[in-house]
Amino acid sequence: MKAFTTHTGVAGPMDRANVDTDMIIPKQFLKSIKRSGFGKNCFDELRYLDQGLPDQSCEGRPLNKDFPLNFERYKGASILLTRENFGCGSSREHAPWALEDYGFRAIIAPSYADIFYNNSFKNGLLPVILDEKIVDQLFEEMYAVEGYELTVDLEKCQVITPTGEVFAFELDEFRRHCLLNGLDDIGLTLEDADAIHAYEKKLKEQSPWLFNAIR
Repeated sequence: MKAFTTHTGVAGPMDRANVDTDMIIPKQFLKSIKRSGFGKNCFDELRYLDQGLPDQSCEGRPLNKDFPLNFERYKGASILLTRENFGCGSSREHAPWALEDYGFRAIIAPSYADIFYNNSFKNGLLPVILDEKIVDQLFEEMYAVEGYELTVDLEKCQVITPTGEVFAFELDEFRRHCLLNGLDDIGLTLEDADAIHAYEKKLKEQSPWLFNAIR
């Protein structure tokens, strides 16, 4: 998993509350357990005017010109600014996969659905929680300034605006440690690889019959 320390990027808007996981990545595209390849269909029903089909190339599909993330000013956005209860609905892990594959490294919202929030950390995506009034302010500034960039500093747990204004956010220290070091569940287990190997070696010496091939 890619580590997250400090990221500066263009902020893009998803200016609506209760964005569910089916809106983030529609159900018809959940054909793979690989973590890559979902970005092209992220927010599919909002980004395109036609119906998206599995394995369909997105080249040439008619874009919805009214969808903000299709605007030229938000192309390449890597920080998503959104409203409360983001990621509600089903528990599909494909939702953070799609957002990360699209190019987002962090999300800023007043609140998240619990399962989506937990899944994001396990996939290198940082969901930042800020007070609703602060999020309102960030939306206003983003709409007023083209190319509006934010800096998300995980080491200091801060969001920094282009004018230097700083907003602190809280984060569980364990999740912070995992993201800073790029550790998913497998990575955490491998941190204890030496102890695991030593235990298996000792167990094999004490109970060798457990390791015999079954015939």
